[in-house]
Amino acid sequence: MQPQHSPTHRTHRLGRLTEPQVLFPALALLLLGVLWFTTASLVRLELANARAAAVASTRELTETYEAQVVRALREIDRTLKLVAHVGRDADPAQTLSQLAGHGLLLPSLLFTVSVADAQGTLLASTSSDAPSQVAGRDYFEAARGTTRLSIGTPAPGATADDWMLSFSRPLRDTSGDFSGAVTISVPASYFVSGYEAAKLGRDGFAGLLGSDGIFRTGRSGDTVTAGMRTDYAQLVPDNDVEHLPVRLNVNDWDGVERYTAARELYDFPVAVVVGLSAAEQLQPAHARGRTYLLRSTAASILLVALMALLGRLSWQLQQSRQRAAREQIAHAERIEYIAQHDSLTGLPNRSFFSHTLHQMLALARRHQRPLALLFLDLDRFKLINDTLGHDAGDALLKEVARRLTDAVRASDIVVRLAGDEFVVLLPEQCDESSLTVVAQRILSAVGKPYDVLGHQFRVTVSVGISRYPDDAEDEESLIKHADAAMYHAKESGRNTFHMYDPSAPQPSLERLSLESSLRQALERHEFNLHYQEQRDLNSGEVTGVEALLRWQHPQLGLVLPHQFLPLAEESGLILPIGRWAIETACRHGVTLQTTHGRPLTMCVNLSARQFADPHLTQELKNILDASGLEPQRLELGIAESVLLANVEQAMTVLGRIRALGVRVAIDNFGASYSSLSTLNRFRFDTVNIDGSVVRNYEHSPEDQKLTEATIAMGRNLAFTVVAEGVETEDQAKFLRDRACDKAQGYYFGAPAAPPSATDTRTD
Repeated sequence: MQPQHSPTHRTHRLGRLTEPQVLFPALALLLLGVLWFTTASLVRLELANARAAAVASTRELTETYEAQVVRALREIDRTLKLVAHVGRDADPAQTLSQLAGHGLLLPSLLFTVSVADAQGTLLASTSSDAPSQVAGRDYFEAARGTTRLSIGTPAPGATADDWMLSFSRPLRDTSGDFSGAVTISVPASYFVSGYEAAKLGRDGFAGLLGSDGIFRTGRSGDTVTAGMRTDYAQLVPDNDVEHLPVRLNVNDWDGVERYTAARELYDFPVAVVVGLSAAEQLQPAHARGRTYLLRSTAASILLVALMALLGRLSWQLQQSRQRAAREQIAHAERIEYIAQHDSLTGLPNRSFFSHTLHQMLALARRHQRPLALLFLDLDRFKLINDTLGHDAGDALLKEVARRLTDAVRASDIVVRLAGDEFVVLLPEQCDESSLTVVAQRILSAVGKPYDVLGHQFRVTVSVGISRYPDDAEDEESLIKHADAAMYHAKESGRNTFHMYDPSAPQPSLERLSLESSLRQALERHEFNLHYQEQRDLNSGEVTGVEALLRWQHPQLGLVLPHQFLPLAEESGLILPIGRWAIETACRHGVTLQTTHGRPLTMCVNLSARQFADPHLTQELKNILDASGLEPQRLELGIAESVLLANVEQAMTVLGRIRALGVRVAIDNFGASYSSLSTLNRFRFDTVNIDGSVVRNYEHSPEDQKLTEATIAMGRNLAFTVVAEGVETEDQAKFLRDRACDKAQGYYFGAPAAPPSATDTRTD
């Protein structure tokens, strides 16, 4: 059964239709529909009338042109027949002269009448410019095999813009054999001289088309042409059609769209073709149509303005309500977005991460599928903030976020937890090989050079990975284990990744143990120095050594610098440790020079705290005096980031160090910062190119260019360039070919204990 609407419901619907915001637009649409329907009908009517007029004009002009051409052809044919009849047994020259004298020949100003024998040799002509030989001409050869009028193809005339048409009839002797031909030549333009631009237009066409599909002549506007080809059978209809057909098509001889008609001429092997340009013929109708459209547009504007004025109040009310609703929705969406996204990078934040991880773990449990979590922490990010400022740090975090998003799949989720900590959730392909590929892609993307606020540097990342359900089955454990794996990656030298290993010691406990042991290591004489040789790349001789600090822990064994130096820097213990290292290196430097029998440079690296120590220069002077090492044999390596933290203060400290005669080197150049402008700003004695740059030159065009540019600047600015971390013959050859001064690395020898292991006192 159909539902029955109550009277109240019908009244409500009727009331809705009479509301101003419904009534006025509906009325406006109705009136506009009537107006534009009428306008469209008028436009269509104008175009239809214009097309019909164009067809009628084309047919009329074709018939007129046909009559003109037929009259001209008959005059030509009559003259040919007369000359052929009179001159059959008479002298051709005398015949032409007699006929001309009686006014029976066509005017010689346009027409040239000639007589040729059977071999094509000209016997007589009304023009002195007529060719002496016509054998081989198409109109002459056509006369051999016919008794009718023949029309040749257009031939170039006396000028480049003129064409000549030649007509012929055969001469027969008493036995009926071919004995020559009578020919008439006339400019092709003669047949289109009646072209009227007022009727045919600038782009109209009138022409004479041969049955072979070649136009004998044609004219469009002021341009006369000849020799164009077209499909005769397609263009020219049969003569038995009742009405002359007119077709609208694009003429293939000049590419103009025309209303075209063609008619074959009786008794002559040609047809007349007439065309009217569609654009010209329809232009008045289009103009009137545009007038109708403009008037309708003006009327529509007035109508809409009137309806808009009448419905203004209701529209404003409706808009205000909708605007308030949209603002509420947008505000709610914005609040939700802010609550779940990081304001700096635009990545999902910790709140979003916690909610998403909870959902993904629930789905993983339900469908029994794995889930992986990658915990990322930027290496030495605090150094960027301290040296370049927080604006540079924020810009760096934005770029890191972008690179991380590009490095993972669309189904993976990148989150910024806080500071320089990021998390990547991988809901698919969580096997170890796939995770290795993703982690390596992240390391590669983050590790590429940065150009932030005019500074060029590198930042690496340490990645820890844990998996559900292999490593943890709840959110807290999954995050905790990924964090622990990340700390193991940092302890392994940074810029690497680690899978969670439950058998590995917890990093927090190890860190506390190291910090506690570090405070007693100096007193217990647990530190020692190893030395790595620096060699001249041309001679191969040892020119100096770099002092490398080692910690021999009684329980943990050998602890490498990257494991304890950050703790020493944070706790302030780096000052007494660094002082001991310089004292010991200077004493060993004297011993090494005695052993090698020639001066050697002792290279010692300074930390940021050591460089900022106000007592540094005085302590250096005391150490040099006590050890007996010549000041110019001591070289202090300083990281570029330390110098850029406070340029004015750095210039002052460097000046004091040089005043002592001690050499200064910029250390690990290219590892983080790689601004060549630093080499111009500060006066260095040596630049140490970081080993990572040397090792990556084959795969990194940036590292190769940086190495080559640094070596070139060394020659120009007269400082020594030392390449660190050289491990292969190819690397050594690359540096040698670029005229690098010195190199050090495992290719030349591993760091070794000092010549006298007993001289390691710490007092």
